[in-house]
Amino acid sequence: MIRGVSVALACFWLIAPGVGWAGPGEPSPRGLPGPPHQAWYPRAPGLPKPAGPVIRAANVRELFAAAGQVPPGGTILVADGHYLLTACLDLHTDNVTLRSESGQRDRVVLDGSGPLGELVSVTRCSGATIADLTIQNAKWNGFKVNSDKGQGVRRLTICNCVIHNIWQRGVKGPRVPPENREALRPADCRVQYCLFYNDRPKRPSDDEADEQNHFGGNYVGGMDIMCAGRWTICDNVFVGIQGRTREGRGAIFLWVDTRDCLVQRNVIIDCDCGICLGNSFRGPGEAVHCTRCTVRNNFVAACPENGILADYTRDCKIVHNTIHDPASRMQRLIRVVHDNPGLVVANNLLSGKAMQIETQSPIRLEGNVIRDLTAALVGPGEGNLRLRAEAAAALPTVSRLDDAPQDIDGHPRPPKTLPGAHQPPSSSGE
Repeated sequence: MIRGVSVALACFWLIAPGVGWAGPGEPSPRGLPGPPHQAWYPRAPGLPKPAGPVIRAANVRELFAAAGQVPPGGTILVADGHYLLTACLDLHTDNVTLRSESGQRDRVVLDGSGPLGELVSVTRCSGATIADLTIQNAKWNGFKVNSDKGQGVRRLTICNCVIHNIWQRGVKGPRVPPENREALRPADCRVQYCLFYNDRPKRPSDDEADEQNHFGGNYVGGMDIMCAGRWTICDNVFVGIQGRTREGRGAIFLWVDTRDCLVQRNVIIDCDCGICLGNSFRGPGEAVHCTRCTVRNNFVAACPENGILADYTRDCKIVHNTIHDPASRMQRLIRVVHDNPGLVVANNLLSGKAMQIETQSPIRLEGNVIRDLTAALVGPGEGNLRLRAEAAAALPTVSRLDDAPQDIDGHPRPPKTLPGAHQPPSSSGE
């Protein structure tokens, strides 16, 4: 059903099991129509019934009216349909929830249809939740966290959403001015159980600002959050977030004085960059990009620029991740560059080339295993980097870390565990 205006549904695609990765500068092969889906992708639990006042919306006019009228603690329930937005939908009420009435994220589609720069923003509020819907086709940002305005944004949750064909950032949190940063810093936010994907690499026609700023068609990524505090980014899937020349930005990119964030149990497949803690660029007065952030139990497959990056960090941890890219052109399954005092890189399973350690900072490296593990993984071509039970016996055990007591599936790790994100239940430990 079309809501508000007639519009053709966008084309989707599926990564077929066992498909190979594209070479440098080439788009990845596309499979059957439909959003990327595998039975093993993380699945969100259902939300409880709304507890406060409810406003229902069944067309674009009602949707914008609801966003302006919903009281604190209220819920906007959106009827199944395709909604062509002509302006950014802004949420600015404390503890408000925007969600599909059916709970099926593919049945409510908020569509920018290309010309719209931003789709949904959150401004000057705390406790907002956005769940169970799809946003697609924006030149710039899908979800915009306006943490640089008014009283900032706190305790935002984005859950079980599809973020599709967003040509700068699927979730964007801009820089917060240093003179008021602690008051405005976006804090205690969660992005979980979401699917980020693009149909193809970025083109010049997708975003004129990219060409004007000489980014070469590569100013595109999944999440780009600055000045974050205590965010949890977990159980998401990122597929095919690529720049024109395969030099796009991170699927998950945290920087500019970000602190105490947790990135765990995400699946990143065929993006240009995987998880980036920091960036080689620093603005005036910005000595450290990420402090006390932990990256654990993630699957990262075929991300040629880097799998996981640490760049101007302090006291961060990269532990028990599995990264697969034996043919990596940059050989940066894990890359550590510039200043990273106190960094821990431990118990990671790297299926491919050696790490690139380009820092003079004292860091802790231990328990990392580097070898081509294609035959040992359940489905490397589709990004399922779980270990086959029969292959686990060939790997050395490592000591369990306090920072990763469970694996990607929530199984408890024994005192002697396997490196990487996955501990096969049948494998033994002391």
